[in-house]
Amino acid sequence: MPEQRDALTELVRQYVGTGRRWSTRTFVSVAVDPDTGWAPSKSLLAKIIAGQGYTITPQLVSALAAGFDLPREVVAAAAHFQTIGYESRELAGSTAAKLLRRLDADDQSLAAGVAERWAAESDD
Repeated sequence: MPEQRDALTELVRQYVGTGRRWSTRTFVSVAVDPDTGWAPSKSLLAKIIAGQGYTITPQLVSALAAGFDLPREVVAAAAHFQTIGYESRELAGSTAAKLLRRLDADDQSLAAGVAERWAAESDD
């Protein structure tokens, strides 16, 4: 059974909002999809931060990656994790493990434990 969590929401909350690296106003100016020029609105970012429902699109993933200055594959892994989850066999040498290292800055033990378990399972 796939393991799932609100990884994209967590990633946004880690970087954007009150007391974080960027305010929503500042982040919308740097989070621009390089292929389409699309950027999330402040209201969309507020919905994400609040944990309200939102639609994950390729443009959102690209814009967030640009804003966070992360590889798109890491942000895409967060979107994948949030929408359909991962099974351990999908995680060998994974981008998802890199994602976990970025998530839970306040709870590294949880992220590290999951990443270690996935690494151990992929070695089998």
